[in-house]
Amino acid sequence: MSAVLLALAAGAVIGLTLGALGGGGSVLAVPALIYLLGFTPVAATTAALVIVSVTSATALSAHARDGHVRWRTGLLFAAAGIGPAMLGGALAARLPAAALTLGFAVVAAVAALRMLRPRSSAHEVAREAARVRPGRAAAAGAGLGAVTGVLGVGGGFLAVPALVGVLGMRMRAAVGTSLLVITVNSLAALATRTGTASGLDWAVIGPFAGAAVLGAWDGRRLAAKLPARTLQRAFAVVLLGVAGFMLADAML
Repeated sequence: MSAVLLALAAGAVIGLTLGALGGGGSVLAVPALIYLLGFTPVAATTAALVIVSVTSATALSAHARDGHVRWRTGLLFAAAGIGPAMLGGALAARLPAAALTLGFAVVAAVAALRMLRPRSSAHEVAREAARVRPGRAAAAGAGLGAVTGVLGVGGGFLAVPALVGVLGMRMRAAVGTSLLVITVNSLAALATRTGTASGLDWAVIGPFAGAAVLGAWDGRRLAAKLPARTLQRAFAVVLLGVAGFMLADAML
């Protein structure tokens, strides 16, 4: 199968997941770019940021039209992550390929386990949100930005639980707002990676991003027909397999 066809297929799956769950799909972008399309880990994380930025911004516009984006809260949350995202983006180019692969495998495994964990009740979420301190919210935003910068993932799998549990948002608002946070952090990380973007294969990245954008629109419609918990569990099982494969690859 040609690289373009592989890019189209991978982009469609990632966009579908991102549109349906508000995050998580971008975690598959890096392994797809490395193992299916032959990118180096550094090039893959940079290319993934391009794809995530375009896809998230497109999905964000749709959620905004539906009134599911909390702009002020999302921008404040994202602001805490801009600095760490830029520092992480600069650091990623200096890390060994094995370290990036290992770090990504760990983050992917954590994301999968979070998705498989039983969801907190509305009462527990409200009680947790009542204890929120500004410092805790800022720390969550900074941590998310750092993960985005170093590993090239949007971080929706971390942003949605943080917006629900730390800031007390309802799930649909958290999904829409997470796309705002992802877009801001991804663009901040890209600003420090101009040196690694010159050698990217744009003939592959373009179709990948285009398919992801189209998939995100279908993902929104899929989310309206299937239970979110079912989608999360199916994705988490796939993600655990990817994490295990990347962990083994990094250790060999």
